[in-house]
Amino acid sequence: MRAIKWGLLLGLSGLAACAPVVSDDGTGRSGGQVASDERADDSAALSAAQKRFPTWFANVEPFRVIGSEGQGIYYVGTKGLGMYFIPTEDGHIVIDGGMPGQGAYVAEAIKKLGYDPADVKILLNSHAHLDHSGGLAELKQLTGAKFIASEGDRSALEGGFYLGSEDEASMNAPPVRVDQIISDGETVTLGDVTLTAHITPGHSRGCTSWTTDIMQGGKRYETLFFCSATVAANRLVGPPQYEGIVEDYRKTFAMTKDWKPDVFLSNHPEFFGMAAKQERLAAGDPLAFVDDSGFPVLIGKLEQAFEAALEKQTLKYNAIMSE
Repeated sequence: MRAIKWGLLLGLSGLAACAPVVSDDGTGRSGGQVASDERADDSAALSAAQKRFPTWFANVEPFRVIGSEGQGIYYVGTKGLGMYFIPTEDGHIVIDGGMPGQGAYVAEAIKKLGYDPADVKILLNSHAHLDHSGGLAELKQLTGAKFIASEGDRSALEGGFYLGSEDEASMNAPPVRVDQIISDGETVTLGDVTLTAHITPGHSRGCTSWTTDIMQGGKRYETLFFCSATVAANRLVGPPQYEGIVEDYRKTFAMTKDWKPDVFLSNHPEFFGMAAKQERLAAGDPLAFVDDSGFPVLIGKLEQAFEAALEKQTLKYNAIMSE
């Protein structure tokens, strides 16, 4: 028996964290007392997390980002965490699960859109960090969907840890079993929707971006769900978060330098300016999220930030080693 105890971790984009706590702690307390204490700890820590990262827990009414009724891309996340729902005639797809405990939030958002969560057949993940994978186990249990993820992130997803920081309990997430491995360039098809996996490593070892085409007004728009390329809590040197992380970041920057998706989405809405686009959508612009300049601008800034972080970490590491 165990409960989720929440903690906090600051990185470039920010990470909240949770850690499993073994209830049989040898204190001599009864099982009922342990459970009661754990619930109290969970409640207090959750309250602290909500105060530190309020947008991650702020409700957003689900809405259609682009596409025709019943065949579009829908936002089912919070104000600060992007989760996406793609319905098809043969069942539905969900990308990312948010924080631990937010699986039910996503399921409720799907209901608000008029769909049954039990019809979700496929769960996808951008990467194995708890603010995006934390709700997947709950969501999988609620829907019975098959979970598809990359080999690079499999150990972290199934082990419930942050790769390279396995001893940092505050960065743990509820473990979730991967049912199928996806490789770079492979596709996932359900009904009339096909998503292509692009392994864009660095932020995590198996960081996976997804692309698909969506129809709007008789025109096809290439849509990107970008994983991430921030440094966040990652160590780039001494020792690195995982072997080859620097080379992986640079591989991703080289791979994405010419990408110009018509619609750019991500797991943190601020990356693609969701608030302003949502306002234009509400005002009657059905193409509010079409912007092929958004991703090139972001990826350029992320590459500069990565090189600056690498230089800073290298200088610090060298200074420590020379002492």
